Amino acid sequence: MCGIIAFSDPQVEDKPAVLDSMLKMIQHRGPNVSGGGKYTNDEVAMGFVRLSIIDLKSGKQPIYNEDGSILVTFNGEIYNYKALRKELIEKGHTFTSKADTEVLLHGYEEWGMAGTLKRVRGMFAYLIYDMNKKALYGARDFFGIKPMYYYQNGETFIVGSEIKSFMKHPNFKLELNKKAVKPYLMNQYNDLKETFFKGVYRFPAGHWFEYKDGQLDIHKYWDAQYNIEKGRSVDQVVDEIDDVVTNSIDMHDNADVPVGSFLSEGVDSSYVTTVLKPQEVFSVNFNNGPFDEASVAKELADENGFNFNVETVNPREAFDDFPEMQYHLDEPDANPSVMPLWYLCRLARRKVTVALSGEGADELFAGYVNYGEHSTNGAVKAVANGIRHLPKGLRYSIGHSIKKMKNFPGKTQLYTWAAKPADYYVGESLIYDPDQPTIFTANQANGILTADYKNDLTVNGIYQEDFAKVKDAEEIKQMQYIDLHHFMLNDILQKADKISMAHSLELRVPFLDKEVADFANNVPSNMLLNSKDSKWAFRKAAGKHLPADFANRPKLGFPVPIKTWLREDDYCDVVRDLFKEDWVSDIFDQDKILKILQDNFDGKTDARRQIWTIYTFLVWYKLFFIDFDGTVKKYGHVQPEVKALMDSGKLV
Repeated sequence: MCGIIAFSDPQVEDKPAVLDSMLKMIQHRGPNVSGGGKYTNDEVAMGFVRLSIIDLKSGKQPIYNEDGSILVTFNGEIYNYKALRKELIEKGHTFTSKADTEVLLHGYEEWGMAGTLKRVRGMFAYLIYDMNKKALYGARDFFGIKPMYYYQNGETFIVGSEIKSFMKHPNFKLELNKKAVKPYLMNQYNDLKETFFKGVYRFPAGHWFEYKDGQLDIHKYWDAQYNIEKGRSVDQVVDEIDDVVTNSIDMHDNADVPVGSFLSEGVDSSYVTTVLKPQEVFSVNFNNGPFDEASVAKELADENGFNFNVETVNPREAFDDFPEMQYHLDEPDANPSVMPLWYLCRLARRKVTVALSGEGADELFAGYVNYGEHSTNGAVKAVANGIRHLPKGLRYSIGHSIKKMKNFPGKTQLYTWAAKPADYYVGESLIYDPDQPTIFTANQANGILTADYKNDLTVNGIYQEDFAKVKDAEEIKQMQYIDLHHFMLNDILQKADKISMAHSLELRVPFLDKEVADFANNVPSNMLLNSKDSKWAFRKAAGKHLPADFANRPKLGFPVPIKTWLREDDYCDVVRDLFKEDWVSDIFDQDKILKILQDNFDGKTDARRQIWTIYTFLVWYKLFFIDFDGTVKKYGHVQPEVKALMDSGKLV
């Protein structure tokens, strides 16, 4: 796991000096000082920082082909690289290392970008420069596990792992993308293709590019496909789920450094951990949290003989560390799970270099309540299931009628099982749980923003382009596709990569493997989500390895006690002081956001998600747009646990 950066800009004369300053911004991604490297010529500059995982001695990058005319820099892991390496050697290619990186280089020579990407399994963002063609190529993995951003303005083209490194380029123009603020308020993350930095875009997952003569051409090589295989029994599907999942976990266990696992009490991480059988597992708790997550996880660890590591976080520490978390994320992310993830990664890095986690199972195997399981009433479920089996035209007509009715018990369940998902689905921006209130509606968001930040965007409207791609798929598959390309891509995976790499830790997600996805996408929806449970067949597969109570546990994650914090004087005052700063009035109606905060503190309303979303944005904005130089001075370093390894000579 590493960090990459490249740029093409004829106006920059001292490319090595600029490249060095950009690489310093992402040193946390690659603290192995002897493994980094760079390349510059009149056309391009390419740089690399390394976290050594495979081939610790000879995996330094860039890596060149046999005649030195093509080079590669790579962030990620190719899990089937041994088989590809063998095939390429048989075709006459000479390898200078045992690193997985080199199969991408020789694969490009043998098969081109598209041909190589059809063959690999892994998580990656990589860049190839072909001196013969004077062309720069790059690709991002199937799901967007590894980040890649790009910026193009006139003759300046920049591409790399983290936006903060772009800010050290002399021709990068720092400007807030005002259009992104409202969608962020509605989602708790930015769901637009353009980032919060004007002109900086996320390179799309499942795509590769060619940059030549100032022209950027982007090509798609993979996307989720839904071709339901009928006629299989439940037992057959369950066995096949377990086969493909355990195979992926086994492939993700490949490393020349210690590998551990995150463990909550939920089925996803429990499944991964029990199959992986690591020596070290890691969990986190909050000392005033609503649930004791760690003690349940410890039961499973003890039963399997894993060494259980846990950290209990106090709220003062969480508030003090929160700005540093947002700095590393590049864009604001108000998902509270950022905080437990920060402490999990810090804890894990003290003992391992690689950790496995359970992200992706909900999107691939239908684990979210928002897919339609909004009621626990058996009668409501039975009626909803009956509606689901009606012809589409009749069902959609019933959905329109239900929508117009006054609220009644079970209305949400009936409506979402009758209506067309493209008409209503808004993903995780709406949580159907009275204890987890919504973020902002489109009107509410406009209502607290100043004129320059208001717009007509809605969550469902942003989804329409992707809904059109899967309009013929089963309704649940359509919603899964949306979450895979929005919530998973722009929230979950962003924070998973950035927070883990802030601690120089490689986080692997074995459910997000293309073989797992290709299988899961073709399992009939009724085997995944039905009146019995969510992720039903997946839970049965997990039950081959787990006690029944773990396989059937509801989704919980690592709960964060924000509700409690925002009703305590000390922490509410921290938020209030930030809300009152003068510059905030340029973006928000300060009277309105202060009233939301006070009403929540007084118990008149539960606006914790709204408050935390505003607070997160303001923390982030202050870091990047008020005093960025001060921010870098404070947070632009490797973490203390990593620095200790460097000082001891264990990172070379």
